[in-house]
Amino acid sequence: MAFMIITIDGPAGAGKGTLASHLAKIYNLRHLDTGLLYRAVAFNMFQAGIKAEERQKAFEVASSLKPEDLNNSSLRDESVGNLASEISVYPEVRDSLLKFQQDFAKEASSNIGGAVLDGRDIGLVVLPDAPCKIFVTASPEVRAKRRLKELHEKEIDSIYETILEDIKARDTRDQNREVSPLRPANDAFILDTSELGINEVIEKACLFIDSRYPQAKKKA
Repeated sequence: MAFMIITIDGPAGAGKGTLASHLAKIYNLRHLDTGLLYRAVAFNMFQAGIKAEERQKAFEVASSLKPEDLNNSSLRDESVGNLASEISVYPEVRDSLLKFQQDFAKEASSNIGGAVLDGRDIGLVVLPDAPCKIFVTASPEVRAKRRLKELHEKEIDSIYETILEDIKARDTRDQNREVSPLRPANDAFILDTSELGINEVIEKACLFIDSRYPQAKKKA
C-alpha cells in the first residue's frame, strides 16, 4: 500500500486532536499534533520571561525547538494555549516550524507508511498536496462546553463565559492573521462535530479516508 498522509485542520476545541489520535491508531500511522509545536514555543518563552510582542525572541525560541520539548504536560495549560495563539500570527515563527512538520510527514511516510497531522494550516500550507484533507469544526458554544468539561475533570476551576470569550478571541486571531489564516482547503472534507459523538465523527472520517485510500488497511 502506498503511504498515507491525512491532514486535519480546524479551530480550537473542535475535536481534531482527538480524531487524529484515533485515526493514527486505526490506520497505524504516526501522529503529530502541530499545535504542540506552538505551545512548546510559548512554554519556552514563559520559562525565559519572553513576552508575546517580542517577535524576534519568539522566532529564536521557535528556531531552537527540539522534539523532546513536546513531551511536557504543561503544554495543555490555558495560558500556554493563549500565548501560542498570539505568537502563531508571526510569519517568521510559522516559517521556522514549517520544516519540522514537513520533515515529520516525510519521515513517517518513508519508514512507517504514513502520518496524520492536525493543526490550523496543514492542508493549505504545510502539506497542500495531501490527497486526504479533513476540516473539523464546531460552534464556539459547543467547543467552550467541551473545554469546560475537560477542565472540571482535571479539577480546574473555570467559568464558561470566560472560556467562550477566549475561544472566540482565538478564532478571530486565527481567521484574520496575515499569514496562513484559518480556513478549509478547497478539497477538504468539512466535518461539523457540534451534534456528533466521537464514534460518529470517527465513522464519517473513516468513510472519507477510505474513499481517498481504497486500499487502506485498518486494525481489526
